[in-house]
Amino acid sequence: MAPVYPFSAIVGQERMLRALILNAVNPRIGGVLIRGERGTAKSTAARALAALLPEVKVVADCRFRCDPDQPMTWCTECRERAAAGERLPMAVFRTPFVDLPVSATEDRVVGTLDIERAIKEGERHFEPGVLASANRGLLYIDEVNLLDDHVVDLLLDSAALGMNIVEREGISFTHPSRYILVGTMNPEEGDLRPQLLDRFALSVDIRGLADPRDRVAIMERNLAFETDPEGFRDEWMEKELALSGKIEAGRSLVDSVTYAGRDLHAIAALTSSLRVDGHRADLVILKAAKAHAGFEGRSAIEETDIARAAELALPHRLRRGPFQQAEFKLADLEERLEQIRAEGLPAEPEPKEEQEQPRKKVGARA
Repeated sequence: MAPVYPFSAIVGQERMLRALILNAVNPRIGGVLIRGERGTAKSTAARALAALLPEVKVVADCRFRCDPDQPMTWCTECRERAAAGERLPMAVFRTPFVDLPVSATEDRVVGTLDIERAIKEGERHFEPGVLASANRGLLYIDEVNLLDDHVVDLLLDSAALGMNIVEREGISFTHPSRYILVGTMNPEEGDLRPQLLDRFALSVDIRGLADPRDRVAIMERNLAFETDPEGFRDEWMEKELALSGKIEAGRSLVDSVTYAGRDLHAIAALTSSLRVDGHRADLVILKAAKAHAGFEGRSAIEETDIARAAELALPHRLRRGPFQQAEFKLADLEERLEQIRAEGLPAEPEPKEEQEQPRKKVGARA
């Protein structure tokens, strides 16, 4: 296997790296779309993330790498084997990286059922597709804007559902389809339809770095990697292992991260004030905020977590006028959240009624 450029060695592009890390901590966020000009490390970052991710425990002889600890998500074959009393063997695998070609068809993505074999021999035979290969891994789509819209819909649906269900002529087959979805594109070659754009949980617009010192660092690191890939990776291995461990710890913590009613109010007020359509943005911000808190090792979300999540979840969902900025600054979001909290807390009616009612009774007795 060819050495992969270290994730920690990528210069700048903090938003892109954060969006990828948050999806690594919680793949259920719903993927990330990276839009930017050529040569801005989009594909490099995606491949580097896959190499960085912790190993996963799987059913050893399962074609779909089912999670032995999550029987509710097992494929049809594993369910039938377990129902027959068979003990499923376990193994540990590296996180797979699957590159989807732009020419991929629906059958190539979801897999196919052999109807002729089922009719003639009475056997169900399923030929896995890309979604099976990507389960428990990272699915990368370069030039996603050039992919057929129907195929993009299938990918986004399966990522949201976490399962791939194939049905033909009354025969069905199900297997888990949980993966980190990363799409990249160059806006100069056309954009995605708004309906598909909204389905990506997070979105980042990146461009080449302007600071000459950063550009020099990029050249030096790339030349060092090309000259001695193994040696270069060894130099960054300590940071890679530390980041990998932090992601693994975040994964174990994310489901237990708590939030308060005031956090939900802040998210809802933020999206409402920006006139964001639908409710997907609210849910994405909450999930991403929990992932950010888990990655930072905290058990409850804070205002900073919400702001950093909103910075990635909102820009591609805004109704943009001709003079509207394409992206937020983190400081602006934090300031807006502080204003929402200051305005929202005194206006909550229930606590006020609970405090005023006893006072009226005391006054009546006097």
